[in-house]
Amino acid sequence: MKRYVVALSALCLGIPFAQGQEKNKLDPEQACQGTLSDPVTYQVDLSAVVTPPYKCKILKVWMPVPPSDTVQQVTDSRFTTFPMKVVPRINVEKTYGNRFAYFEFHSPQGAQIIRHRFTVKTHEVRWNVSPDKVLPVKEWPAAFAPFLRGEKYLPVNERFTRLARDIAGDDRSGHALHRVMNWVSREIGYSHTEASLKGSAIHALEKKVGHCSDFHGLCTALGRSLGYPTRIVYGINPYPKNSPSHCKLEAFLPPYGWVCFDVSETKQMIDRIRKDNKLDEARKSALAELARLRLSAGFRDNTFFVQTRSSGYDLVPPARDKVAVVRTIYAEADGVAFPEPDPADPQQRRFSWMTVHHYVADRAVVNPFQDWRSLEKR
Repeated sequence: MKRYVVALSALCLGIPFAQGQEKNKLDPEQACQGTLSDPVTYQVDLSAVVTPPYKCKILKVWMPVPPSDTVQQVTDSRFTTFPMKVVPRINVEKTYGNRFAYFEFHSPQGAQIIRHRFTVKTHEVRWNVSPDKVLPVKEWPAAFAPFLRGEKYLPVNERFTRLARDIAGDDRSGHALHRVMNWVSREIGYSHTEASLKGSAIHALEKKVGHCSDFHGLCTALGRSLGYPTRIVYGINPYPKNSPSHCKLEAFLPPYGWVCFDVSETKQMIDRIRKDNKLDEARKSALAELARLRLSAGFRDNTFFVQTRSSGYDLVPPARDKVAVVRTIYAEADGVAFPEPDPADPQQRRFSWMTVHHYVADRAVVNPFQDWRSLEKR
């Protein structure tokens, strides 16, 4: 993707860009501007067990290759397969630069295992966003177009634009996106059994329920409808859980750059605080407010690393259609896509593929969405 440098004096509150400050660039490839702390290194062992249908001729599997960037560094990446031996091709999709290992199994007999072992060092990140300091942009550079467009599951149309304006009112400051996140947290219920598994803003809005990808899909569509470049970011929680995948929202907010928000986990944390009988009402209110403040200020935990960013793109080599999301793999058998399983759904009984995962951290790590004490950290 081409890099664009645009004078903020022409776009943002008359503040000159000539000073050459890195944090004031309008560039979607800009390095993270948040404050990094508490690095953790994980040894990751992530496998996908893929079961093709009987007499399948060609099984195709795309597995994300986690990127290295300012926040996370990935090393010692090794792919193996069993029982068939297939050497993957590493490709980059053109729209967002996501990397995938591509596997092609010819006439597979039974399930195939794809194993990825690697090391990832990741950090906690805080942006300390002040909504009053978010700079308005009259016209975004062309490089931001993919993060402002409407997509199949992320519409930017009259319905979503009207809703976004009803939520934000006339406010077009940095407060508008926070109002959207608060509205989504308040109006949408969290559920694994009623999730789209496609990051669907439509599902979230019409069903008023979903899981992390639907929450952040709706935030993405409403944010774009207000003129914020937004995207869903898919990654892995490297600790024991039924489904290792998780997603977050990222929004580009000058001068902070891309800022990470986790609306669904914050909502669930506040719900658990309210139900905790060991806490008195004053303590519950204080902790819930701290959780909301941490969300609005921008926060990414060190119990998460990124796999892919954004949605609605073409894989390489091409899949049958654009992919809505890729969490842990995308697979096709003779040109037909495998359904997305959700192992966190207690009603699920059949799987076309399943992850097997194990992680070893270099030190004890606290999940900041489970431990109340993390909210009082400064």
